[in-house]
Amino acid sequence: MSTSKKKSAWTWIPTLYFTEGLPYVLVMTVSVIMYKNLGVSNSDIAFYTSWLYLPWVIKPLWSPFVDLLKTKRWWIGSMQMLIGVGLAGIAFFIPTSYFFQTTLAFFWLLAFSSATHDIAADGFYMLALKENEQSLFVGIRNTFYRIATVTGEGLLVMLAGYLSTKIGSSAYAWSLTFFVVSGLFLAIFAYHHFQLPKPKIDIQNSLQNFGELFVSFFKKRNIVIAFLFLLFYRFGEAQLAKLAAPFLLDSTEVGGLGVSTENVGLIKGTIGVIALLAGGVLGGIVVARDGLNRWLWPMALMMNLPNLVYVYFAYVQPQSLWIIASGVAFEQFGYGFGFTAFMLYLIFISQGEFKTAHYAIGTGIMALGMMLPGMFAGYIQEAVGYAPFFIWVCLCTIPGFILLKFLKIDSDFGKK
Repeated sequence: MSTSKKKSAWTWIPTLYFTEGLPYVLVMTVSVIMYKNLGVSNSDIAFYTSWLYLPWVIKPLWSPFVDLLKTKRWWIGSMQMLIGVGLAGIAFFIPTSYFFQTTLAFFWLLAFSSATHDIAADGFYMLALKENEQSLFVGIRNTFYRIATVTGEGLLVMLAGYLSTKIGSSAYAWSLTFFVVSGLFLAIFAYHHFQLPKPKIDIQNSLQNFGELFVSFFKKRNIVIAFLFLLFYRFGEAQLAKLAAPFLLDSTEVGGLGVSTENVGLIKGTIGVIALLAGGVLGGIVVARDGLNRWLWPMALMMNLPNLVYVYFAYVQPQSLWIIASGVAFEQFGYGFGFTAFMLYLIFISQGEFKTAHYAIGTGIMALGMMLPGMFAGYIQEAVGYAPFFIWVCLCTIPGFILLKFLKIDSDFGKK
């Protein structure tokens, strides 16, 4: 779609998708590490932060209103400002005695604002760029989304850990870290106010087929199996994701590995994320060559078997950072490789007249599959300890393997 004033996509796509990725990782991952540093129990961390998936679960329900009301450019700016204010709110209340309730409320604001920003940014991308430009920049947008992940889960966690050792207070260290991120977000908001293009058409009437697109999704062939697969393929991983960082941070006396916050940022948020990206890239290459059907089982195995790394960690409690980093990298590489199958299957079942909306519904089910198991992971871990918990995580992969047998995928789907 042509724009009234042509701006180079290079001046806004990198920053737009950086700001799309950063709030998500702050809400879903960094919050877990922060609360662990501040003394919140594993059960409370897992339960309450898992609820933060809800905005992404129900995102398809309000996405049509983002299309219909105001422009996507307006939604992008408004949500970035709200996120910046929300980050400042978190920073302000961290040093208080009632930090958990207040910061959690601001994380909810971030979660809903971030999910709404996702809707607007992805729609804006399609309206502000011609079709050939959309294809050209898809890799760029994904790259900067991942850079945001490394920034949040890696660099910002490392910054908080470094400040904690210098200041001697985790609360003030995290408060300063969130003030820094708030300032960054508000600066990007100001930059986008002037730099985002203004598409001639920026409002779409998408309420017309709202009911029809939902009904048509649940009328798809083998939709029950597809629904269960989207829920259970990551049943084990959803629980592991909530307790991996607390396990690394906890002292060896309570069954953890006693890794510093700064090193967790390096190991999990930097080395781990790079391994995750490498696994995803390799997954895309092999599927493009042979098709999804050929690689479905190997990808499921590669996604789930590396969870045994945490069983080994829990029983042996290695103190070598090289061993811990290698194990986390191996688990994350397997997850990235196996997650490729999940996302491609989501694309497969979304094919048809309402493929964009059906994909959004599928991602909502995917988020639900992460939210529900994660809510109770902390309670299970505190009841049985880390080692039995990680064995339980491995057993929870069995439903996903069973459902693989019933999936029906075209033999050529995914081939280049």
